[in-house]
Amino acid sequence: MSGATQRANRPWKTATLAGMASYLDSGALVTSGIAIGGSYAGALGLDAGTIGALLGLQTLMFAAGALVGGRLGDRFGRRRIFSLSLVLYAAGIALLLIAASTGLLYLGVIAVGFAIGADLPVSLALINEEAPEGKKGRLVVYSGMLWLAGIVAVVVLSSIVGSWGVLGGRIMFAHLLGVAVIVLILRMTLRESAEWAAARQAVDTHVDTERVHFSRVGQLFRPPVLFAVVATGLYYASWNLGASTLGSFGTYLWTTLTGGGVAEFSQLTLLGLPVGFVAGLIFMRAIDRPSRNFWFVGGSILILVAWALPALLGPSRFTLVAVLLVSGLGNAFAGESIYKVWSQELVPTLLRSTSSGLTMAFTRVIAGLAAFGTPALAAANPRLLFALLFGFTLVATVIGLFWVPKLPKASQIEQPLVTGKSSTSNSESLRAEMS
Repeated sequence: MSGATQRANRPWKTATLAGMASYLDSGALVTSGIAIGGSYAGALGLDAGTIGALLGLQTLMFAAGALVGGRLGDRFGRRRIFSLSLVLYAAGIALLLIAASTGLLYLGVIAVGFAIGADLPVSLALINEEAPEGKKGRLVVYSGMLWLAGIVAVVVLSSIVGSWGVLGGRIMFAHLLGVAVIVLILRMTLRESAEWAAARQAVDTHVDTERVHFSRVGQLFRPPVLFAVVATGLYYASWNLGASTLGSFGTYLWTTLTGGGVAEFSQLTLLGLPVGFVAGLIFMRAIDRPSRNFWFVGGSILILVAWALPALLGPSRFTLVAVLLVSGLGNAFAGESIYKVWSQELVPTLLRSTSSGLTMAFTRVIAGLAAFGTPALAAANPRLLFALLFGFTLVATVIGLFWVPKLPKASQIEQPLVTGKSSTSNSESLRAEMS
C-alpha cells in the first residue's frame, strides 16, 4: 500500500478507534441499567434505592471524569490520556463482570463512569485534529454513529441473554470488556495529534510571544473563548434534558402514563434506531457543507414538534410514540451531533478537550439533578413536564440558530502556527517524528 493511501485511510482509522469511546459509553450506560437494574438485582439483593444510587453515581463520575480528563488531555496529550482512561474502563467493567457484592458494584461504576467521562472529550479532539480539512465535521458526527452502534449491540445481546439472570448480566459486561481490550490494543498504533503537538510546542518554547496562546484554563472564562463555552454548554444541557428524560424514564413514562408494556416500548425503541442511523449517514455528508444549516433547522423543528405534542394534547400512546420517533429523527441533525462539531470548531486546540469536558460535565450534572424530580412531576402533572421539556428545547434551538453562528471559529482566533498556512511544514515534520 502506498504512503498516500495510508495517509488517506488514517483519519478514518483514528475516527473509528477514538470514536469507540462513544460505543463504550452508550454500551456501559445501557448494560449497567439492564444488568444492575435487572439481572443482578435479585441475586445480589439490590433494592430500588441501591440501584438508583449505583446508576446515579456512574453518571456523576462521568461528569468528574470529563472535567479531569479533558484538562489532562490538553496538557499532556490526547493519546496518553485516552489510553489510560481505557485501561481504567476495562478494570471497572471487569469488576462489574465478577461482582458478587454491592461493594464491587460501587467500585465498578465509579471506575467506568470516570473513565468514559475522561475518554470522550479527548477522543473527540483527536478525531477533529487528525481529520483533513473539509471532513472534520463528518468524522466527528461518525463518532455519534458509533454511539448508536453501542446501543444496538447491547439491545440485541440483551434480547438473547437478558432472561438468563446473573449469567446474562455477566455475558453483557464480558462483551464490553472484550471490545475495550481490543480497542485498547489497536489504539496503541495511533500517533499523537500533530495539531496538539504543534500548539503545545509553540507554548512551551514561547514561539511568537507577541500573540496570545490559548492554553491557560483562565482563558476559558474570558472572551472570546468564554462565549463559545457558554453557548455550547447551554445548548447541550438544554437539549439534553429531553433526550436524557426519554432515555432514562421512557419506559417509566410509557408504562405509567399509557399503560403500555416494557417489551412493547423496547420494540418501539428498536424501530427508531435504524431511522436515526440512516439520518446520521445523511448528516455526515452535509455537515461540512453550507447545507448543514438547512438540516440543523429541520432537525430542530422536528424535536420541537415532538415535545409539543404531549404538552398540548397530553400523554398518550400516539404522542409518546411521536416523541420517540420524531425526536429521534430530529436528533440526527441537531442535539448532540451538532454540539460535538461546534465544541471542536469553536475552541482553540489547547483548550478544546478542557472545554468539552466542562460542557459535558455541566450537562450530565443538570440531567442528573433533573432526574430526581422527573418521576414525581410525571405522575402529578405530566403536561407540565412535557411543556418544560419543550421550553428547554426551544431555548436550545434559539441558541443554535441565533447565537452560535455569530461566534468566531477557533481558526480565526488561534495563532497561525497552529491553524494557518504557516503551520503546514511544522505539522508535517511533527507527524514524521511521531509516525
